[in-house]
Amino acid sequence: MTQPAKVRDAEPAPAQASPKFFSPNRITMLRLLLAPIIIMLLLTPGLYNAPIAALVIALGSLTDWLDGHLARRWSVESDLGRLLDPIADKLILVSALIPLATYGEVPAWIAVLLIGREITVTGLRWVAASKGMVISANFGGKSKTAFQMIALILLILDWDWGPVDFHVLGMTALWAALILSLASGLSYFRQVWRQVNTP
Repeated sequence: MTQPAKVRDAEPAPAQASPKFFSPNRITMLRLLLAPIIIMLLLTPGLYNAPIAALVIALGSLTDWLDGHLARRWSVESDLGRLLDPIADKLILVSALIPLATYGEVPAWIAVLLIGREITVTGLRWVAASKGMVISANFGGKSKTAFQMIALILLILDWDWGPVDFHVLGMTALWAALILSLASGLSYFRQVWRQVNTP
């Protein structure tokens, strides 16, 4: 009687190679370069500078999604990427938030709290990294980043379209970002504290 042919175990498909030029880490590094462009646009008088700055921030948000998506798709997630990605977000936030606070568009104390939170979390990440840990962004952190970018774009444009006031909408989004920032910052602190103090 003919023996049934043996079925070979399916070998896992190799991870799709990523083009070097469009590597996620390179996209993240390019996003770091957007911060000085935003500062220059917001601090230099010009009729179209504000819309262009808002467009640059929107581009930064898009590349923020893109580098993470490509890293997961190509299976090339790295510790460097996990560290650089939130730093790029922080630089974009600070580069837009300081000029807005300078012009009185955002209360200075809100800017101080948001920037202070970002500095604190960055410090926590470096402490974690020194212990061999990488603290990735959680859902709260990602949500606050989304609200921050929406708020910055609306506040920079500062348009009035009939009953739609971009400044009011922007401040509403910024308040949501502030609440999420403080809550997620506390979560990061607890996470690092447990890891550092675990024997």
